[in-house]
Amino acid sequence: MSRPDFEAALGSAVAAAERVGGGCINDGWRVDLPSGERLFVKTRAQVDPREYAAEADGLRWLAEPGAVRVPRVHAVADDMLALEWIESGGSGFDAEDFGRGLAELHNAGADGFGWHEPIRFGRLTISNEPMDTWPSFYAERRLRPLARQAFDEESLGREGLHAIERVCELVDHLAGPPEPPARLHGDLWGGNVMTGDDGRAVLIDPAAHGGHREVDLAMLRLFGSPGPRFFAAYAEFAPLADGHEARVGLWQLFPLLVHAVLFGGSYGASAEREARALVG
Repeated sequence: MSRPDFEAALGSAVAAAERVGGGCINDGWRVDLPSGERLFVKTRAQVDPREYAAEADGLRWLAEPGAVRVPRVHAVADDMLALEWIESGGSGFDAEDFGRGLAELHNAGADGFGWHEPIRFGRLTISNEPMDTWPSFYAERRLRPLARQAFDEESLGREGLHAIERVCELVDHLAGPPEPPARLHGDLWGGNVMTGDDGRAVLIDPAAHGGHREVDLAMLRLFGSPGPRFFAAYAEFAPLADGHEARVGLWQLFPLLVHAVLFGGSYGASAEREARALVG
């Protein structure tokens, strides 16, 4: 792959550039500027021209409360996003600090349930058009369209589709007591939580939106967990509503369906199993 035109996107000369890991979808580069500043730049061919701008908006929004560190946005273009370089690998991960910080971030709130841009995961685009209540948003913007797409692409069986439809019918009951919209990262699995050189958490690759705070917590438990000290610190700062343990599977349906659409494999069966457990 030829080197992208960093100079045009950054508006400055580049002293050095080297390929680094960019995750499952993007290409990543470490870029050094003549000033000595180092950047992480993500790019890829045929990216939606709004994707990186939306991610930059999300990073800035998550940074506003000063609760958990996120990379500073240096520059954004249709085909490139340049971020502050984060040195990782501190002496130890401060799980309690992360728990308190994430609770503070969630408590900063959102204007409503949704966001001004859709979530984009590679070829998958997921609507964030706002709705008045969280259960309705979760059923209509998350579960129903993803379940139908997974079924149409044969990564979810008919019985699984029916089970998820039944979850959507019962979602007002299953979702627990109403809560105000929280400021969510939106794709908070373990791979999107870096450890900075000071041992504190750094959040990357958000799918930011206003939603239910238990969604971020459930995602953390699905693909790697920060451990009991994190959850205890979170609950001490912002206690969770009764029944939150019983709702973990409900919130994990969303990432399972995303993975079923993108990767197939056993994710559809896992989503069906969770849905059946919820509806009996």
